[in-house]
Amino acid sequence: MSGDRGRFITLEGIEGVGKTTNRDYIQRLLEQTGRTCIVTREPGGTPLGEALREMLLEHRHEGMSSDAELLLMFAARAEHLHKVIVPALEAGNNVLCDRFTEATYAYQGGGRGINDKKISELENWVQGELRPDLTIILDAPVETGRKRAGQRSAPDRIEKEKNDFFERVRHTYLELASHYPDRIAVIDAGVDLEKVQDQIVHVMTEHGILA
Repeated sequence: MSGDRGRFITLEGIEGVGKTTNRDYIQRLLEQTGRTCIVTREPGGTPLGEALREMLLEHRHEGMSSDAELLLMFAARAEHLHKVIVPALEAGNNVLCDRFTEATYAYQGGGRGINDKKISELENWVQGELRPDLTIILDAPVETGRKRAGQRSAPDRIEKEKNDFFERVRHTYLELASHYPDRIAVIDAGVDLEKVQDQIVHVMTEHGILA
């Protein structure tokens, strides 16, 4: 490829909506464009980010303050952008990230009740003008997602929150999509996988990422 900037795609949704399965599918679609695709995740993506992820998700930090949780998320994000995301995009690679700042608005904003203005200030400080080219939200009812997630693994510190927490998270995701329709797309993840992936192809084509 020429030296033009790669595309930055993020994948969002509550637990159990099929992010891992569809992340792999989206990676294959992105690689078909002829660019290298860097797949990463948040919190995480760097040695420091993964250490912070462990702190954020392990049960020994039960009762962590919401502000501490928010700041740790953005500390991991700052390192992630500096070490992985920005260099990859500037090198002309596509970047596919499992969760990004929309997750912070949904989980720490909607879920924890932190004011959006606090999150926005950190977003602008840490990211500058960088935003994803496309954010795909896999959406399914909370009970559906939690049932699927419960069959997968033991819940981490955040996953063990009650249903009303995840209802607020889901609601915030859908609000974000309504506010930023040009770059955020909602996929119905409650249907068969083939239909989910048909929607993904349609959205990525509509946004000019797939020919």
